[in-house]
Amino acid sequence: MTGRTALVTGATRGVGLAIARKLSACGADVLLNYAEDDANAASALEALAGLAGRVSAVKADVTDDFDALCDEARRRFGHLDIFVHNTSYFRPAPTLTTDPAQLDRSLAVALHPLLTGASRLAGLMAGRSGRIIAVSSAGARQVVPRYAAAGLAKAALESLVRYLAVELAGRGIAVNAVSAAKVDKGDGTVPAELAKAITARTPGGRLTTPEDVADAVSLLCTDEAAWLQGQVVTVDGGLGLVAG
Repeated sequence: MTGRTALVTGATRGVGLAIARKLSACGADVLLNYAEDDANAASALEALAGLAGRVSAVKADVTDDFDALCDEARRRFGHLDIFVHNTSYFRPAPTLTTDPAQLDRSLAVALHPLLTGASRLAGLMAGRSGRIIAVSSAGARQVVPRYAAAGLAKAALESLVRYLAVELAGRGIAVNAVSAAKVDKGDGTVPAELAKAITARTPGGRLTTPEDVADAVSLLCTDEAAWLQGQVVTVDGGLGLVAG
């Protein structure tokens, strides 16, 4: 990926940071987007220092400042090869008591960057065999407790990926998604009993890690993946294949 440029949203921790690390390690110059935590962004830049690609960060809300974010990518790179939409909004609640405002926010964060920003991204990727990759979750297709708003948003995101794939294929831009099961981000992010139960059901014998998701994103960025369009690549060690 040497010489290629990437913009990753939600990129200063967890899955987003792992994606930024993978792309940079493969030689891409990566712009990390984050919304609020300056200290966390500084730590991310320090953690990624010394990799093959150059890394920088920009603070912007993807729902309100996406045009400004695209402007910054153009200012720094002149163009864009890869856009990874990793930002999400999640506040757990039972389906029957989900606050409509929380649903609206989940949908806005999931859809706005691609629905209203696709034309800007296409302009940045003109003539460059671009990649647009959305990070989804198993909750888009399976019922996860207290996850209704986020699950609906992710399902809509996967549908949007298919629509954009059809409209942008003629411009040489591949649009796909990567979907993960419960991701073990370390530091007790998955309660011990839940981790044990998921591990027992997973044919691969462990939880999904941020690095697993990053590897799949990286694969979709390769030249060999150029003919993949509108696909949702599931990264779960086979968990979704097991009944019951």
